[in-house]
Amino acid sequence: MSRWSPGARGRLEQAAYELFLDRGYEQTTVVDIAKRAGLTERTFFRHYADKREVFFGGAAALQDELLRALDALPPALPTIEAVRIAVEAASSVLHGRRALARERQRIVAAHADLQERALIKRATLTAALAQGLQQQGVPEPAASLAADIGMAVFHIGFAQWLDDPADRELVEIVHDGFDQLKAVASGAPDG
Repeated sequence: MSRWSPGARGRLEQAAYELFLDRGYEQTTVVDIAKRAGLTERTFFRHYADKREVFFGGAAALQDELLRALDALPPALPTIEAVRIAVEAASSVLHGRRALARERQRIVAAHADLQERALIKRATLTAALAQGLQQQGVPEPAASLAADIGMAVFHIGFAQWLDDPADRELVEIVHDGFDQLKAVASGAPDG
């Protein structure tokens, strides 16, 4: 086992998912995950605080993409449009990962501690988006309201995407969600 193995984080994530599916979440230990990945337990803890965190490592990539997209936008853009663009960019991070997301969601849904961690990660993403909006000059409480709305559209879209009968990509579903939000806000009839 090499001390600084390239791709260790991805290998640990893959090993964890395989073991969680094969053995079950409760029966899988950090030692099992590290061993399956061909790494040490110490390497595991260099990347993750505990086995629950393996499920939420992707939140950092979502946050990075969300803020990168937001930073690239012109400041004169309406706030909700900036949020839409940033949330759609973050949605693209999950492109091609629907099967893995379904398995992950199935495991999370079966464990209260993972559900709790998911809510914490959602709050963290929302706070990061609100802070990014504030840095763009959006005052409070508008920044927090827009961030909450944007992340709600993302999470509702994510739930739809997992079992979308039309097999649309998440970014398309999120885009439609923002269109529906705009219709609701303008008082257009539901349809």
